[in-house]
Amino acid sequence: MADGAAAVEEGLGPAGPRGPAPSPLVAVSFQKNVHRKEKFLEAEPKALGITQIGMSLFQITCVAVFLSQGLSEKWTDVPFFIASLLLTIAGSVAVAAGNLHLPTLRACLGMQIVACVASVFNLICSLVKMEISPYDCWNYYYEFNATHIEKPCHGIENTHTHLFAEVLVIQVALLAISVTLAAYCCKVVHCCSPAPKMPVITVHAAPVQ
Repeated sequence: MADGAAAVEEGLGPAGPRGPAPSPLVAVSFQKNVHRKEKFLEAEPKALGITQIGMSLFQITCVAVFLSQGLSEKWTDVPFFIASLLLTIAGSVAVAAGNLHLPTLRACLGMQIVACVASVFNLICSLVKMEISPYDCWNYYYEFNATHIEKPCHGIENTHTHLFAEVLVIQVALLAISVTLAAYCCKVVHCCSPAPKMPVITVHAAPVQ
């Protein structure tokens, strides 16, 4: 139905050639909902954005510590670091989008889509890193037959597995947050479909005879 189209129920005046012309009693028009942007606040963007920032900063800190101590490989940690940085930026934009400014909401939608891709990438990266056990300790054990370090090697291996299992949980949580915020942004921005119209009913009082 085109904008401004209305279904009108008309009441007839008194009979006679000179009677008053028919007047509309009920008019139904379809207009844009001016409060549709407030639906984005139902997603709690401030709380989810701060959570996204906190989790991403935790991952960035872990990666920075491992790289500085030579405990991980650069070919996996540098892309992981960049993706986590993108997640931090996406969380900051989500917090800023709480002002319901339309360009900021569009930027939030774009960054959350990027954040979804970054989360999936980090999830795959974490699975790869989990399979790479700390081989230096075991190489020393087998090369020098140092049986006294067998127990520390097992401890390092268990800590490595538990840490990256925790990272996997964080990545799944970040992916869920990104998908939620992106979905609510789509509802507000209406990038995939036209904005729905809101029915407005106008009732006109019948003229007193």
